Amino acid sequence: MSRSKPLDLSGGPMQLTYLLPAPMHVTPLGEAEMRRRAGLLKQWAGDDTRITVTAVDRGPASVESAYEEYLAVPAMGTALRRAEQGGADAVVLGCFGDPGLDGLREIADSPVVGPAAAAMSLACTLGHRFSIVTVADGVRPLLRRIAWETGVLDALHEVRSVELSVLAINSDHDAAYEALRAECANALATGEADTLVLGCMSMGFLGAAERLTAELGVPVINPIRAAVHHAQTLHRMGLSHSRHAYPLPPALADDVVDTGLLREAEHSMEVTA
Repeated sequence: MSRSKPLDLSGGPMQLTYLLPAPMHVTPLGEAEMRRRAGLLKQWAGDDTRITVTAVDRGPASVESAYEEYLAVPAMGTALRRAEQGGADAVVLGCFGDPGLDGLREIADSPVVGPAAAAMSLACTLGHRFSIVTVADGVRPLLRRIAWETGVLDALHEVRSVELSVLAINSDHDAAYEALRAECANALATGEADTLVLGCMSMGFLGAAERLTAELGVPVINPIRAAVHHAQTLHRMGLSHSRHAYPLPPALADDVVDTGLLREAEHSMEVTA
């Protein structure tokens, strides 16, 4: 497909939206963490990219299960459409679970990049087998599913966890780094992995991948940087996702908001036979 949104060849800065699936500004992390992340994203993206960090207005405090992923998607859809209307050239999802990636691509003309898919694909170019180190044991099946959907399941050795919540990682960066380093070292010592992927966006904002690459002697992929640079590459090449793979929902015209697809009733109904 050629993208329906024309490629901007004006030489102006790329506009990239980093879309958080949680209303971070009303969590204990607050606006200060959003601003800290925006600063790091700008540092990694460079001067030719304008960064906007967008937090949705409703959703779970963090995404650590499939159910929380699904809760986050409707608000993400609304925010994504708003970002495109505001001129975003690409959107990076702010969660390693890639919540709603398929559906969000259906309603977007610009590239929508899932950090898990981007990081796993990159890992396959750097070694033969990769392992993921993530937050909690409960998300391991979700990440194996993403590896299967991305087409790299055969290259995935294992998914390990540090057993820390997303909020715990953000509340004590030093302790989180030590736990992460220990688990990464275990992954290399006990398995067949030659490349590691950090399986949480909060881990990426620790600056841990860069330190671990130097300390452990193998590529350790920061999923945020993988996603941002992937989005930049797609923009520069004038490419986006295929409409054959992600067709626009038939009931959704360009001038209809997401809520136009919904039907509401005054109450639920049950029928028992």
